[in-house]
Amino acid sequence: MPRFETKFEIADAIATITLNRPDKLNAWTQIMEQEVHSAMLGADQDQRVRAIILTGEGRGFCAGADMALLKDLADHGAAGRVPQARINAGDFEHKYSYFPALSKPVIAAINGPAVGLGFILTLYCDLRFASETAKFSTTFARRGLIAEYGIAWMLPRLVGLPHAIDLLFSARTIDAAEALRIGLVNRVFPNETFAASVREYVRDLVTLSSPRSLRVMKRQIYHGLSQTLAEASQWADREILESLASEDFKEGVAHFREKRPPVFTGR
Repeated sequence: MPRFETKFEIADAIATITLNRPDKLNAWTQIMEQEVHSAMLGADQDQRVRAIILTGEGRGFCAGADMALLKDLADHGAAGRVPQARINAGDFEHKYSYFPALSKPVIAAINGPAVGLGFILTLYCDLRFASETAKFSTTFARRGLIAEYGIAWMLPRLVGLPHAIDLLFSARTIDAAEALRIGLVNRVFPNETFAASVREYVRDLVTLSSPRSLRVMKRQIYHGLSQTLAEASQWADREILESLASEDFKEGVAHFREKRPPVFTGR
């Protein structure tokens, strides 16, 4: 029988991918990696879906790589391991950095510890919401490892260079309040209402914001990380002309004038 280590559901135009090894604080395995990859691509291509939530079952988001996997790497090294298939041309095409290459918003609902590889997964989500019980640690320096999977590039862009160096060098654990203070997460919600609060935000996102606008803005934001201001401005000049001819722009004006909820098509 196939072994499933994630759960997947679609409701209210939101796809939810849940890491499902709660007895191990959702420690990451190769099976989980394959399932998340498949679910992310499937949700991105599914016309019913307008946003994707990634979260964990039970008390943890993801406690990092499973110790059995780490022991295997320590004993045998990484030789012969095949990188995951690329998703899209450009920087965001690699094993754990492909979330920004997806066309739809990806939201991390961090319900507990996000450590090591689990920490990295949150960085490549577009938005990060944390429960009051969430904890964060890079851990790599305390395992004799380095800044893995592009974290040395992404983390400073989210929290600034001084905070990034602190978190990577010390590998100390920070709580949700500190994560919010340094800009690592967007918001912190009470544990008792965490899942409902995240879904309320995402429901507003998929209901009130144009899917076309979100799709184009996401490309602009991540490509803009390697563009000059002039290049980003020229791209925006081209995109605004296409936006003015789109169905979603016409609906955006119509629903505002008619004082009714929008009915965006994404076109």
